[in-house]
Amino acid sequence: MKENESTLKRLKILPILFRKHDAEKVAPHSEIFLNRAVKKGLIHRINRGNYVNSFLYGFPGVEQAACFLRPPAYVSCEWALNHHGILLQAPYVCSTITLSSSVGKARSVIYQGITIEFSSIAPKLFEGFSVENGVYMASPEKAILDTLYYRGKIPAEDEMELADVNFGSLLKMSEKYPAVIRRRVQRLFEPTK
Repeated sequence: MKENESTLKRLKILPILFRKHDAEKVAPHSEIFLNRAVKKGLIHRINRGNYVNSFLYGFPGVEQAACFLRPPAYVSCEWALNHHGILLQAPYVCSTITLSSSVGKARSVIYQGITIEFSSIAPKLFEGFSVENGVYMASPEKAILDTLYYRGKIPAEDEMELADVNFGSLLKMSEKYPAVIRRRVQRLFEPTK
């Protein structure tokens, strides 16, 4: 069998996002297989040990890649607020919340020109998200809480579209967060004088 046919056959077995150990299951010499496929432009390396099967499937969205890199994880903060139409400014960082300890600015990943930043959260706060098109996305209420928790404030707070936010649900979720977060939530919904 020709090398190109063999490579394509192996790529067809691999999913759109895969890890090095997935390649080890289909290629006897996975290191050589991965290096050659990257050089030929058939796959792209996201970071150490994580790849995109771009030749067969194209590039997945930033959110899908973010959730894949540090499972279990969900997309939150400004990115989720923008996704839900609450924050109208386009974010340049995809904030991903995970239970993994491999977090922080040093562990950030650049994917398709967007920085994917990972933050760790306590297991009791790892809730308030749902699956949308294969991506774990925070609810609007959870995204507000996470933004206040990690950033201390919401950027462009005065431009937020809060009509679709369930204030009761937000208050109930905020009970698990520190008191300072609950006070910030209250201030967020106070009528302006």
